[in-house]
Amino acid sequence: MRTAADSRTDTGLLDGLDPEQRAAATAPRGPVCVLAGAGTGKTRTITHRIAHLVRGGHVAAGQVLAVTFTSRAAGELRSRLRALGVEGAQARTFHAAALRQLRYFWPRVVGGPQWDLIENNKLRLIGQAAHRTGLSTEVEVLRDLAGEIEWAKASLIVPDDYPAAAARRQRDTPEPPTRVAAVYRQYEELKNSARLLDFDDLLLHTIAALEEHRAVAEEFRDRYRCFVVDEYQDVTPLQQRLLDAWLGERDDLTVVGDANQTIYSFGGASPRPLLEFPRRFPEATVIRLERDYRSTPQVVALANSAIGAARGRPAGSRLRLVGQRPDGPPPRFVEFDDEPAEAAATAARIRDLLDAGVAASEIAVLYRVNAQSEAYEQALAEQDIPYLVRGGERFFARTEVRQAMVALRTAASRAEPGELVPAVGAVLGQVGLTEQPPAGGSARERWDALAALRDLADELSRTVPDMDLPGFVAELDQRAAAQHPPTVAGVTLASLHAAKGLEWDAVFLVGLAEGTVPIQRADGDEQAIEEERRLFYVGLTRAREHLTLSWSLSRTAGGRRHRRRSRFLYGLLPENHPASRVARASGSSGPRAKVRCRVCGSSLMATIEIKLGRCEGCPSTVDEELLERLRGWRGARARELKVPVYVVFTDATLMAIAEQRPTDERELVAIAGIGATKLERFGSEVLAMVNSGTPA
Repeated sequence: MRTAADSRTDTGLLDGLDPEQRAAATAPRGPVCVLAGAGTGKTRTITHRIAHLVRGGHVAAGQVLAVTFTSRAAGELRSRLRALGVEGAQARTFHAAALRQLRYFWPRVVGGPQWDLIENNKLRLIGQAAHRTGLSTEVEVLRDLAGEIEWAKASLIVPDDYPAAAARRQRDTPEPPTRVAAVYRQYEELKNSARLLDFDDLLLHTIAALEEHRAVAEEFRDRYRCFVVDEYQDVTPLQQRLLDAWLGERDDLTVVGDANQTIYSFGGASPRPLLEFPRRFPEATVIRLERDYRSTPQVVALANSAIGAARGRPAGSRLRLVGQRPDGPPPRFVEFDDEPAEAAATAARIRDLLDAGVAASEIAVLYRVNAQSEAYEQALAEQDIPYLVRGGERFFARTEVRQAMVALRTAASRAEPGELVPAVGAVLGQVGLTEQPPAGGSARERWDALAALRDLADELSRTVPDMDLPGFVAELDQRAAAQHPPTVAGVTLASLHAAKGLEWDAVFLVGLAEGTVPIQRADGDEQAIEEERRLFYVGLTRAREHLTLSWSLSRTAGGRRHRRRSRFLYGLLPENHPASRVARASGSSGPRAKVRCRVCGSSLMATIEIKLGRCEGCPSTVDEELLERLRGWRGARARELKVPVYVVFTDATLMAIAEQRPTDERELVAIAGIGATKLERFGSEVLAMVNSGTPA
């Protein structure tokens, strides 16, 4: 029976929520879709929703299954639920949940010894399959093949259907699709004959158990009554099918996501289930979270501008964030001659932030590809700044962490009641944690790892009532199993993909040059370019207060400065920023004549405005049919010349041609970016299209 005290407790639970968060937390049981922008408190919202449902007696804690996509996110959900007094609710990744269920039901649906899970030897099996089909067994080739097999399984595509599916979806396959399919088929045969499962098999076998065994499905659905899916924009067809098998005919489902943060399409993820949720469940409660509590208004405005330039945004993705924090410094844009200079200046700026009191763990350097980290590792080391590379050695696999956990486990077995933090500090002191950190290098890395354990003990002592040493050891064991490490005190180096779901006070987005952001292989594929834009948006929204965007014109020191800043920066740089102006032509002297808008006559300063010949706010006169013909021609010429499409003409140049419709060479070269070389190579073809209205 519910009491008045219970009602007061529920009211207190909701006190810290804004109106939209409260609406999501208190929505009745049934389908609920929360469209949650970056920094809008989605984790807070869904954990309070679970707590509200449990405290209100709508569902027992043990009947809740919350799923997400990373062990870290699942660990965060469990920690927050425990702090809200909800014990027993399950929060796991899709794969961890499926593994647990499969192990339980295995005797009934398969029988015999359970098959082992492939963990570190997957490439060995793929190598054997590649060898049997006559393909290279080089590691890079095997990794690409593994990625294609994982995409196919996540997309519910069997080997026989792979070639047609790859062609239909225009996959950039590492080998001809028929040969990839042959490797895929051989891999499955080798794996099954060895009685092994890969991670996708966990989901496939669990689906089969639920779909083909009625008693299994009934037992599972009696056990779990309420489902919550975080990051729903990243769900694959395989994961969606598992979710459908969990649900059966029921609809007690809450999904949370942001289509603007869909960045895993290459792995089969799609925002379609999120965007089509109201159509599937017409009675669903749909709530939009747009109040951004993470970032300053300056960062939020930049992020809104960046994603606002996206093409073909479906209605469900048009969230416009509203900053709730006080004003902060404007984002910084910096252009460098070369990458070493960019890395050195970034490290120097990080040193300034550290000296100003920003913690090292609250600073991140984010890049598009992992190979970019080396220059920043070197630059930070030269400044004696501690750092960690996200995606490197796992925290709980480190020697000093394993030693510390053994010592803590021993101490916990004979622990007497007492405060947690002093007890943990005493044990860690025995394995090398000192009051002050040592100088840089490996000794500092070891100290930082031990200090992270101490800081976690301090955090838990403040958030979890009655936490003691045995409880702390149990927490560490659970985190180790889920790979949910504590925060280590060092500057984070991470790829944009690895940064998803994280946030820092200061973020440096580096290497923002064409060919890197967006990545060169995306050129010519509009959907791929838009995914790159979303990835850039994810990077922007990781910053709470300090945001620096930088790029360099040359890869090597003293090299030719031939690179251009990313197209995603056009329209974001302030007009008075030096990098936003068109460079003065070599050899010219005296002041440059002002370029004026052909519509309103105002002076033009921004590069994109000068190219288009009009102010950004003035109406476009683009000939859409001509623009489409130009794009088709550009794609064909790029394929013929075997170059990226932007080498022929950039999107902005095509837009300028389609708007201004030049009729002769003089008018064509007046468009910024079209010089003598491009006039000679492509001028006659472009003018023929403009003048005749037919392809050249």
